[in-house]
Amino acid sequence: MDKKLLPILSIIIIIFLFFLTSYFVQKNIDTVSYYMGGISGVFVYIIIVIIAEVVAPVSAIPLLPIASNSWGWFLAAIFSIIGWLIGAIIAFEISRKYGVPLVKKLVSLEQIYKIEKRIPSEHVFWSVVFLRMAIPVDILSYALGLFSNIKRKEYIFATLIGITPFAFILSYVGSLSVLYQLIAFFIGAVILVLGVIGYKIRKKITKPSV
Repeated sequence: MDKKLLPILSIIIIIFLFFLTSYFVQKNIDTVSYYMGGISGVFVYIIIVIIAEVVAPVSAIPLLPIASNSWGWFLAAIFSIIGWLIGAIIAFEISRKYGVPLVKKLVSLEQIYKIEKRIPSEHVFWSVVFLRMAIPVDILSYALGLFSNIKRKEYIFATLIGITPFAFILSYVGSLSVLYQLIAFFIGAVILVLGVIGYKIRKKITKPSV
């Protein structure tokens, strides 16, 4: 399989698992609420999210419907932010302290080197905010730890800003019926495609002629 197709395949699998989890939860809401409704359920969820962010390419996004239907979409978003943020900090610290020898055992170095090219030397803070919206938390965390000079406090704040909108959006979508989830993801896909097309057209127009 073409390596360029792997990220797309990963996204498709994550979305499919998101729908599958939603369907299961909504069909067994009483059982899910019984096991996940308490403090212990919250703790387990946050731990799983942290582990998923540190050990790539695992994603905890398919678990969001469980969280949203167990505690409500708002609390699910808060708990997800806590897990993602802690996981991102751990990944960042691992890469800063131990470097490539340990990082290569946890994530794909090939993916990290690709992301390295997207990390600017200036205006790193806002670049991290926007990159958080486009790149998995774990991979970006390792890349920033290895190749950027961003300070720890700036990294944490930028990460928090970047992951918060998606945490609330995905948590809310996770609380909807599967039909409305399909509609939401379709609209999101259309917006994404139009955005990519618009970006390429703009880049082509603004490209200096030789």
